[in-house]
Amino acid sequence: MRIWDLPPALLCRQHLLGEHRELHGLWNVLTQGKTGYRRHPETQRWVGRLAALYSRHEALVGEMLARGYRHKSPLDASLATGLGTQSQLIDSLSDQYKILCSKPCPCPLAQWTANDTRE
Repeated sequence: MRIWDLPPALLCRQHLLGEHRELHGLWNVLTQGKTGYRRHPETQRWVGRLAALYSRHEALVGEMLARGYRHKSPLDASLATGLGTQSQLIDSLSDQYKILCSKPCPCPLAQWTANDTRE
């Protein structure tokens, strides 16, 4: 399970849609009291930050729509409580960049630098 902290525009189709799918699973764990992945570090860093997770979802959806994908799975905005920003990272932005660079996929990473914090 991974929710990237890099701009969604930098993700290839596989990573963009995969993160969207995993975000929905994470949202359900946190909002419905599901037990799967409850102790996963990725889950733990979003506890108390549903507003930030909601914002990440909206950023992913914006990128999906910009690429011409359909989106039919909105989150319930009334559940988007807590902090609106995510400051806890499992991997630094530069490490996330390196992780993506090591994957055999077409993520358009050349347009980003480690100091870039665009969302």
